[in-house]
Amino acid sequence: MTKHFKYILVFLVVFGMKAAAQDIRAVAKLDQSAIRIGDQTKLHLTIYQQAKDQFSFPALADTLAGKLQIVSTAAQDTIRDQNNPEKITVTKSFVITGFDAGTYTIPSYEFKGKAGLLRTEPLQLLVQTVKVDTTKAIFDIKQPLAVSYTFTDWLKDNWQLVLFPLLGILLIVAAVYYWLKRKKDVPVKTVPKPGLPAHTVALDQLKALKEKKLWQQEQVKEYYSELSDVLREYIEKRYAIKTYEKTTDEILSGLKYADITAENKATVQDLLTLADLVKFAKQKPVAVENERSIEDAMLFVSATRKIITEGGAGV
Repeated sequence: MTKHFKYILVFLVVFGMKAAAQDIRAVAKLDQSAIRIGDQTKLHLTIYQQAKDQFSFPALADTLAGKLQIVSTAAQDTIRDQNNPEKITVTKSFVITGFDAGTYTIPSYEFKGKAGLLRTEPLQLLVQTVKVDTTKAIFDIKQPLAVSYTFTDWLKDNWQLVLFPLLGILLIVAAVYYWLKRKKDVPVKTVPKPGLPAHTVALDQLKALKEKKLWQQEQVKEYYSELSDVLREYIEKRYAIKTYEKTTDEILSGLKYADITAENKATVQDLLTLADLVKFAKQKPVAVENERSIEDAMLFVSATRKIITEGGAGV
């Protein structure tokens, strides 16, 4: 009797462990397994897990299986089990499409966590072409419609013929007015006002950006875009390096021989790189990173500002 009891106990333990393991799993699912060229479907990556466990979702590139494109990514959604509050379901969805016919294999994805490593099963997506009946002749879908052509329509089509001569007349009138006015005015020599130092302008812009509280209003991309513009403008004025229409690597290459410490160069590299990742939707910083970015930018500007000596030279 004791021997049978031991077998029953071992069976219950093993069965309980398997049941718990089955509760924690990762699943990949498509709304449709076949679409036509240009149509869209959704890919859902779901984890069934314990609430105390934490799993990281894989970072998907812009394309899947070579030629499937990710159109958009939905926010991560968490649903708690009503029957068991200790269990949750976490889902992240992606809208995908394809423009080349064929059968594509969406690979298995890994979810890493302290509880272990979870993998999804590969999926098949069929992208089909639009069937054309070649036995029928080409014909118009509808007969041409007669439409009225008004002066407004002509103006929309030929606005250049009106705008450019009008601009030329306005320029001639402005030039004559300026010439007549200049003859009457007595030239007065004025001393041009010195512009504000580059670091002063940059710090004012960063303070104004901080007061906007963009990232607190879910405008993270706009926040990092403005932060990047302020830093680029400051570097161009401070070190006489062209920054607009330049990549981050090109800007850092231009700073190679500039009077800047390695620490400050590393700071601006981290800020510009993070801004690039956010602008291209490849990274979403947390609140601490957003707050630290503006502070690091202010410290960078203050640490690299040009100091004017008594003789008027800048260092």
